[in-house]
Amino acid sequence: MQRLPPLPELPAPLRGANVVHLRYAHLGSEQEAERLLAPMRAVAPVVVDAVAELPYTDSRRIHNDPEAPMPYWDRTTSLREFPAEAADAFVAVLGPESGSPLANVEIRHLAGAFDREPAVANSVSTRGVPFVAFGFGVGGPEQAELMRGSLDAVMAALAPWSAERRMTNFLSAEEATGPAEVQRVFGADRYARLAEIKKAGDPTNLFRLNHNIPAS
Repeated sequence: MQRLPPLPELPAPLRGANVVHLRYAHLGSEQEAERLLAPMRAVAPVVVDAVAELPYTDSRRIHNDPEAPMPYWDRTTSLREFPAEAADAFVAVLGPESGSPLANVEIRHLAGAFDREPAVANSVSTRGVPFVAFGFGVGGPEQAELMRGSLDAVMAALAPWSAERRMTNFLSAEEATGPAEVQRVFGADRYARLAEIKKAGDPTNLFRLNHNIPAS
C-alpha cells in the first residue's frame, strides 16, 4: 500500500495517489510469468504496468526506491500466515479512508528458497516464516509522534498473525534493543549459536552498533 506525494517526477496517475503496488519477480520463462501474473492483473484496474524482462543488474527497479537520503520512521513484523482476515485488517488500517500518513507498508512473501536451510546453518532468522510486513513514514523529528502512532496501529492490526522471529534486515534502530528481544528475533537455538561465535570471534564486543548479540 503506497500513499504517494504530489511530486512532478512521478507519473501523472500516481501523483498524490493511494495505490496498491504489486512487486513481482520470476526467474522462469516470460510465458510462465505472464500466466502467473494474469490473475493478479485482473483483480483491479492497472494504473501503471512496469513489468518487463530485466537483467539482474537492474533488479533494484522492481522496488524503485528513492536513491536520495530522506528522514523516515519504520517498523516491521513477521507473519505466520496472511489469511483473508489479515488482508481485511491491512486494508482497514491503510486504505484510502484510513487517513494513514504512512508512505509505504508492504507484505513480502518469503518461503521458497528462503526456507531452505543450507548445509552449514547461517544467521537467517526467518526459515519457516512465510511473510514479513514492513512499513515506513517520511518525516523529521517533528512528526515522530504521528509516524510512530501510525506504525503502531499497523503492527496492532496485524498482531493476531504475527510471529516472534523477524527479518533482521528490516529492524529499525528502535526495535530489538536488548538481548532478550534480539533472542526472540533469531530464535533461541540460532541465537545461542551466534552468541558462541561472538564469544570466540569478538569477546570484547567491538561490533556492537547493531542489534547486538553480546559475547557470553
